[in-house]
Amino acid sequence: MRASLMRILVTCFLLFGLWNVAAAQQPILKKGDRLAIIGDSITEQKQYSKFMETYLLACHPELDIKCFQFGWGGERAPGFANRMENDLIPWHPDVITTCYGMNDGSYRAYDDNIGKVYEKGMRDIIDRMKKEGVTVVVGSPGVVDSFTWARDRADFDQVYNANLKKLGEIAKSLADENHFSHADVFGEMYDSMVAAKAKLGEEYPVAGGDGVHPSANGHLIMAYAFLKALGVSGDIGTITINIGGDPAATAGHKIIGSSKGGSVEIESTRYPFCFTGNDKDPNGTVSILPFTPFNEDLNRFTLKVNNLSAPEAEVTFGDQTKTFTKQQLSEGINLAAEFLNNPFSKPFDNVMNQVARKQAFETTMIKGLITNFRQFQGPLGDDPEVQSAMNVLRDKMFEVDDKAYDNAKGAVVPVRYQISVKPKS
Repeated sequence: MRASLMRILVTCFLLFGLWNVAAAQQPILKKGDRLAIIGDSITEQKQYSKFMETYLLACHPELDIKCFQFGWGGERAPGFANRMENDLIPWHPDVITTCYGMNDGSYRAYDDNIGKVYEKGMRDIIDRMKKEGVTVVVGSPGVVDSFTWARDRADFDQVYNANLKKLGEIAKSLADENHFSHADVFGEMYDSMVAAKAKLGEEYPVAGGDGVHPSANGHLIMAYAFLKALGVSGDIGTITINIGGDPAATAGHKIIGSSKGGSVEIESTRYPFCFTGNDKDPNGTVSILPFTPFNEDLNRFTLKVNNLSAPEAEVTFGDQTKTFTKQQLSEGINLAAEFLNNPFSKPFDNVMNQVARKQAFETTMIKGLITNFRQFQGPLGDDPEVQSAMNVLRDKMFEVDDKAYDNAKGAVVPVRYQISVKPKS
């Protein structure tokens, strides 16, 4: 009897765990959603936000997601709570991501008051968003670098990372309490930092030259954490070459021409995410790839080859050629990971440049103009003509931003390219 009861309890426990995993992996973004990316100066750097927006535009154009970057240098969670009514609500987001904690930790050892103030600010943001029907992806803060931060204070990186980790735990608790997704930015960055420094050396910075503001490498990890928490599919597409038969391609990729010998011409409207830099450069994204599962989880552009008679074959994609085994090709190789420089690289860069221009305008728009509407208090702020004038100005700014969005979206042009497979005896 006890054994049967134990089996039932274990089964229920496992099913509950599987249900939680499945729920966490459900896609949050729906077609046409408006996504606000919110945070402090790390967000205002406009790198992880740029990576996220470019990914959604180029890698998942079918979602038709519109993003807006609301980063503000030096901000803490209560600071955004104070400005969200004026700065964010009129944009009418469907989903927001938050990344606070770096400043909330006050750059010292954790104490209960730090946690209480941070939790109160985050709870105010979450509660207000829930009233608007907005979904919140509650992000943790990132890390401070174990080499470049506070080098004059031995081991203080460990003290402050312990603080940031605690704030991340509070963020996760708030996400769980409100049935929202949690982006474990701290955990992803910390694990990648340890692994990268073990391989590339302690001086390789993951959290930037100042130990707080990451370069492109650290921002790619941040983008990964948020995109995973948003539940986006990592399947960019699959190209299947059947030696002696017809090729096939999934949605977003169209077969233009082929030969039964193993060559195929394709036109794609979905891009794989593309990377910059070299294997040691923190200012590019290539160097961090071995230490984050970005390609495995979010960037699967698969080539499968069937009916290959030889034990190996050369695959040419763009101007690069690599050799793979028959088994590798039958199971599928990830073109995005194997061919970092590929026919999508330049078009992808064009999209990202348009996104960068758009997000730069958004910082100017919010910090230089719209946030100052809060200064109109009392009789002047209540004056209908003043309110009308502010609404007209806000709408004009939104129109400019919409045009910048159209430019970025329009930069995702179809890409034509060839893939050839040459058997090796």
